Order: sequence, then C-alpha cells, then structure tokens
Amino acid sequence: MKYLIAGLGNIGPEYANTRHNAGFLVVDRLAEIKGVSFQPAKLGHIARVKHRGRTLLLLKPNTYMNLSGKAVRYWMQKEKIPVERVIVVVDDLHIDFGRFRLRPKGSDGGHNGLKDIQQALGRTDFARLRFGIGNAFPKSKQVDYVLGEWTGEEKEQLAGLVDVAARAVLDIPVEGIARVMARLNQRK
Repeated sequence: MKYLIAGLGNIGPEYANTRHNAGFLVVDRLAEIKGVSFQPAKLGHIARVKHRGRTLLLLKPNTYMNLSGKAVRYWMQKEKIPVERVIVVVDDLHIDFGRFRLRPKGSDGGHNGLKDIQQALGRTDFARLRFGIGNAFPKSKQVDYVLGEWTGEEKEQLAGLVDVAARAVLDIPVEGIARVMARLNQRK
C-alpha cells in the first residue's frame, strides 16, 4: 500500500527558516527518522520510505507554495496513489503555535497551497495536517509574518513540535486517521 505525504513550503535559502515552510520541516523529519534522503525529481524532491508494510512517498514540491497542486497531482498519477492515501502537511496561522489540526478532508481555510491542490485535484477529500504557527502579527502584516523566520522562543520548541507532527503522519497509515486525529487534535 502506497501513500503520498506532501509537505508544503517554498524552495530557496531565503525561505528555509520561515513559518511557511513548516510542511517541509515535517517531511524532512520523517526522512530523518527513517534514515532516507530526498532526491531531486520532477516538480520536487522525493524520498521513499518503508514503514510497517507500507510505502510512503515523501514530496517537497519545488513549485512554490501557491502552485503545489501541480506537483501533488503529478505524483499521485505517476505512482497511482488514490486521494484517500494522500496527506498534505501545511502551516496554519489560524491555529495557535504548538497546536495541530488533522482532518480527513475540508476547506482550504484561506491557505493558498491547499487551495491550489484542491483546484488541481477537483476535490477536497484528502487528509491535511495543519501545523499551527499562530497569528501574532499586526494588521496587514500577515505575509511578513508567514514568510518571517521563527522567533527565538518558537525555535526552542520547534524541533519537538516537528517531531510530534512527523510521528503522527507515520501513525496515520497504520492506525487510521480517526485514531491519530483524536490523539493529536486534543494535544495540549
């Protein structure tokens, strides 16, 4: 059984340590846990992971956040992965830093990466793990905040939060999304 795990972010060193790259951080941690590395491929970087009888295809699209749908659709088709085995990991400023929201389907919630994936697939019934980045920004400074680097206080907690998210993603194909959702979404 094959799964596509797409961590969304923006390519390039200027975005590497920004809040908008939380999805990249999570799939990077997954690759680290499983001892694999990403390789350049069409429309992104790919790593293949074997996990408890399943194959996980980790994807970091190189299409930039707002065009993520093209990469997700391409790899779903190429690898013949159905939408019910797709998990997208994104940042979310509507969720407090340190919190997560896992859902089997839903709206884009104003997130341009999710919006592009939904348009590319023509559907909204794919799993998404939202990594809370909070919204501690002044009015009209949303873009600066999202594309800004983590604060010192956030950096102190970041590795642990990324690890929690990565391990939750590893649990989904084994335990099912409902069990992981109940555990992760209630986490304090």
